[in-house]
Amino acid sequence: MSFKGRDRNDRNDGIEPEIRVTDRRRIYLDHEGNAERTNAEATPNLKPSYVEELEARTAAAEKQVADVKARFEQVRAELQRETDETRRRLNRAADERAHREKANFIAALLPVLDNLHRATEAAETADSPQTVAEGVRRTVDSFEKALLTAGVEAVAAVGEQFNPELHEAIETTSVGPDQDGEVIAEYTRGYKMGDLLLRPARVQVGRASGKSDSASQF
Repeated sequence: MSFKGRDRNDRNDGIEPEIRVTDRRRIYLDHEGNAERTNAEATPNLKPSYVEELEARTAAAEKQVADVKARFEQVRAELQRETDETRRRLNRAADERAHREKANFIAALLPVLDNLHRATEAAETADSPQTVAEGVRRTVDSFEKALLTAGVEAVAAVGEQFNPELHEAIETTSVGPDQDGEVIAEYTRGYKMGDLLLRPARVQVGRASGKSDSASQF
């Protein structure tokens, strides 16, 4: 048998010749010696360049927004601390001012207490009522001065026209037409502090004879 016939017969035996393939892709070894492909070759980038640019701009904008928000929170916290500190400082100043005003008012009342002590001693030892009366008048003067120092003043009454915002009519009395509606007598003195009425003056008001009650203003 010839060799040519044998070769032909060998190919017909069902055994195909070996085909060799050379893989030219880059392979890197990790620290353990295992082969791994680069990320670029393993997962190729399919995004267009303008998409990558938009993503980069978006990331930069998000970072800028985060920086601005962090700065805003920092400024807000600083303003809150300053506001709280200012509020505490104002409250302390108001408390101190109120305490000083209270102390000043009490100090102004001490002479009144002194005069009351003197009036009591005079009532026990004096031979005449005039001495006691003088001591009481001094006490009243001292007390009114203390009230005036605190900003309290008496409401004008006798001789004034009746004012329902300042006066309280206790009774009326018949008078001539020229004194109609005028405060004739004061039973209890009224006091006010600035525009604040502490209490009205309780007074007697004149009313002209023959004037009907329906026309009266008190």
